[in-house]
Amino acid sequence: LRAVLRELRRRWGSYRHRFVPWVALNLPRQRRTLRYVPESSQDKIISDEDVFETLLKTFKALFLNDFSKQVDILALLPEVKCQYLELLALEQKQSKVTSCNHWSQQVFSPEEVLFNTLGFTVRRDRSSLVSAGTGVFVTKGFVPKGTVVSMYPGTVYRKHEPIFFQSLGNPFIFRCIDGILIDGNDKGISRSVYRSCSRRDQLGPFQMSDESWLTASPQNPLAVGQYVNNCSYEKAANVCYQEFDVPEHFPVELKQYLPNIVYSHDIESHLRCVVLVTLRDIKQGEELFSNYYTVVR
Repeated sequence: LRAVLRELRRRWGSYRHRFVPWVALNLPRQRRTLRYVPESSQDKIISDEDVFETLLKTFKALFLNDFSKQVDILALLPEVKCQYLELLALEQKQSKVTSCNHWSQQVFSPEEVLFNTLGFTVRRDRSSLVSAGTGVFVTKGFVPKGTVVSMYPGTVYRKHEPIFFQSLGNPFIFRCIDGILIDGNDKGISRSVYRSCSRRDQLGPFQMSDESWLTASPQNPLAVGQYVNNCSYEKAANVCYQEFDVPEHFPVELKQYLPNIVYSHDIESHLRCVVLVTLRDIKQGEELFSNYYTVVR
């Protein structure tokens, strides 16, 4: 019996499983798709620099679109304010910037900003898989291979931090390769914990994270990755999870669009985010599918 238990523990340990409750319930099934990664360092489809540049580009566009709502932040960052006014004049030809204190512009929806910035939009809708519930679709445009197409939102838990009650019946707990967990559930205890942590870390007018992904209308339109369904033999994976640590030099005024927050604020470390990167070109109308099983040798 001990030998059997040791073997089961070894096999379980070999899985860098992505979704704790989902994998636990589905391990006995014979038909399952696997993604093999030779080393943890090779679990990246694109470079961290590419991820950073995509998020920076998208968040700057969202910030410019919300420019009239950023008065309190910009009052504390006069140099940053003038930099964004210059960007506003360059990137939005229809805007009429009259001075460093007055502006007028056309305001778009977050989905329109995403399309104007990256050339596509993604949205939650009923999955094409039977009994799969909600899925994520490319609703407009075209997504090239190797593109950040969405983000996985949620509270970030480090090893040994309390997540037991949040995990009960929760299919949205994402496991990173190094054991860090991200709770992407937008309901119940998980929702309350995220909102509490987000408001705890707010510094005056500076929001360190985005709460809007908990609603039906996220201000960051990429923050829908928790609803991407697992692939199957009929529906192959077209996106892959990639872990990304937000660098210290990430602009403070743009952190309001990050859909992640750490559970323990007294631990100094980089904020862990997870993005979904396309494995092939994806056309308008296609649903996104990932792979919940990742085996790291």
